[in-house]
Amino acid sequence: MAKTVLKPGTLLAPVPPVLVSCGTVENPNVMTIGWTGIINTRPPMTYISVRPERYSYNLIKDAGEFVINIPTEKLVFAVDYCGVRSGKNVNKFEEMKLTAMPASQVKAPIIMECPLNIECKIKSSMLLGSHEMFIADIVAVNVDDSAFDKNGKIDFENFGLLAYAHGSYFGLGEQLGTFGFSVKKKKNASIYKRPL
Repeated sequence: MAKTVLKPGTLLAPVPPVLVSCGTVENPNVMTIGWTGIINTRPPMTYISVRPERYSYNLIKDAGEFVINIPTEKLVFAVDYCGVRSGKNVNKFEEMKLTAMPASQVKAPIIMECPLNIECKIKSSMLLGSHEMFIADIVAVNVDDSAFDKNGKIDFENFGLLAYAHGSYFGLGEQLGTFGFSVKKKKNASIYKRPL
């Protein structure tokens, strides 16, 4: 198969487009972030990368905390809107009818309409060029009670989670496997597709 070599770019995809809330419950702000992920398991740590010219940048930097809210397909319009509008000019919570609720460990609010909220406290940061990366400890995770299946596991397949790839939003499809299914005994792995 032939390949075309492109100049360096941000083509690692898909990524989760998340709603990052900051400020306070009384005066909340939210922005959409594509550059985020998990960077450590023990202790649980994450990061977000934010352009310094964004309105949320100083709110996050000054407070030393933020919340990563995982949106669903139903919130795709709000996800896009919160990425292209500035909290300096508009109250995005009001415009998108989002509900700011108190978090358990940080002053930044969680977004009630998102089924999963990750409370974060900044540990360090690095100015990388166009963005500053905030490395943070995950200090609490909030999950809607309705998100659990009958066995008490989070039912991600029915969340309707979003993905973002090179300027487009996508809904995640059906579950294709579980961690380690490729090495499980045949009877447990047979429901998943094997390579040809």
